[in-house]
Amino acid sequence: MNSSKFSEQPIVLAVDDSIDNLTLMECQLEAVTSCAVVTATTGQAALQLAQHQLPDLILLDILLPDLSGIEVARQLRQFALTAKIPIVALTALARDEDRDRILSAGCNDYLSKPYDLDDLFEVVTRHLPQHSLL
Repeated sequence: MNSSKFSEQPIVLAVDDSIDNLTLMECQLEAVTSCAVVTATTGQAALQLAQHQLPDLILLDILLPDLSGIEVARQLRQFALTAKIPIVALTALARDEDRDRILSAGCNDYLSKPYDLDDLFEVVTRHLPQHSLL
């Protein structure tokens, strides 16, 4: 895990192909938590950032233009450095079979779009309990 666990603010990697969604998520997280947010708009960029930044949490859109979020999660689980990072899927895919497929790919949690700020904050605090987020 990231060295920020005990000494610095937690790092959240937010992945979404919509710049508007990323900007909103980044503003929301930085406004109500002490998290540092790094962003990616593609699956490949997410994989690279995850390996270099070693974030404490990944918020991952499932419908990405290159690799699906499901493939990104599967690949992250294969690397020792990223295998234990919590991944929360953020997606409009809301059917039970979608949720099951997302969780079986390695995501720890699931947040349906559109979500509200309270839901986002709750999922972040649930997966970063060792950090003081306020």
